[in-house]
Amino acid sequence: MSGAAIRTDYSGRMQMKRAYKFRAYPTLPQQGRAVHLLAGHCDLYNAALEERREAWRRHSASISYSTQSAQLRAIRAADPDGQGRHSFTAQQQTLRRLDAVFRAFYARARASGAGYPRFKAYSRFHQVLFVARGGVRWEPAAGRWAYARFRAVGSVKVRQHRRVTGTVKTLQLKREHRRWYVIVVADREPVPLPATRRKVGVDVGVARFLTTSAGGAIANPQFLANVQDVIADLQRRMARARRGSGNRKRIRRQLAREWRKVRSRRRDFHHKTARTLVSEFDVIALEKLNTRAMTHRPAPRPDDAGAWPPNGAAAKAGLNKVILDAGWAQFMTILTGKAEEAGRRVVLVNPARTSTNCHRCGARCHRPRQNPVICPEHGGMDADINAARNIATRAGLDSGHAYTA
Repeated sequence: MSGAAIRTDYSGRMQMKRAYKFRAYPTLPQQGRAVHLLAGHCDLYNAALEERREAWRRHSASISYSTQSAQLRAIRAADPDGQGRHSFTAQQQTLRRLDAVFRAFYARARASGAGYPRFKAYSRFHQVLFVARGGVRWEPAAGRWAYARFRAVGSVKVRQHRRVTGTVKTLQLKREHRRWYVIVVADREPVPLPATRRKVGVDVGVARFLTTSAGGAIANPQFLANVQDVIADLQRRMARARRGSGNRKRIRRQLAREWRKVRSRRRDFHHKTARTLVSEFDVIALEKLNTRAMTHRPAPRPDDAGAWPPNGAAAKAGLNKVILDAGWAQFMTILTGKAEEAGRRVVLVNPARTSTNCHRCGARCHRPRQNPVICPEHGGMDADINAARNIATRAGLDSGHAYTA
């Protein structure tokens, strides 16, 4: 396979988008109105989906976003106390959301025959996107609280723990179980960091989360594994509880709290690790990993006698859980975002055989265990450091060590 690199250079960007997620504290009446807002947009989403389904089933015709958007005015006029109460531009964003789901479906269907988009239940519709000056207004904190004024909800208090810089473009009202958040997206110019004149190759893994070509390593914190017993116990208790009972609702809240902690800790770790790399290096090379393909479940295959021999599915499921717990895709997204803001350069390379080829001579190495690898010419070496130096070499960083550019 080719070792060609994909270069992502953000040094010349003039504008970038930055998202700020703040905890919101609506009053009880505002929470009720916010729930009705989500329900109204969920109804609009489902009605638009039903229209597309019926048009294809009856006439084999596709309906576009522009067609459905043109119908909004008539829908609002016919239902002034329902859909007519909500922001017109926010409703357009909900229709755009459905259109994006269909475009993604068509792309997947061509590749693998993915399933058709499904209707949303109220309990699974959690966010509404507003365009600035389209039924929403952001008021930065002058004292303790900032305020986000949403049409049909009111002025919601927001804990603004950091300053929003740039021009506010969109605001999103989001519900995460019993918590509410406001996500502010602003356009701003990058703020380049001073040049360090250093470059590095980075290998991500499961035994270690990250290893650099300079020999540095960061352990895998395994946030899910640390609370797996607690989550499994709550899931068993919820499965035994009677549906609709207060006990089941309490257990469900506890379970949601544990999952939220795992997500928050993982994201915080990714942000801090990415910030360290972006602060220390001008060029960062990584593998272009396809996490979805790496975590596919192995397909069962019968033998000649018609029996179904073991296919390693249990072991693969354990590995998949560790890969997904590490969150490589989220880490790469955060890293490239911080690189864009700081004017750094990220290079993505083909990951094929980076761990098993010697970084010094290119010979195929023997790997009896997870670590190390054994080169027939140069002997044993750390597999992760070897991979990081191969990544750096494929990215054009010469020796693969972090060095002065």
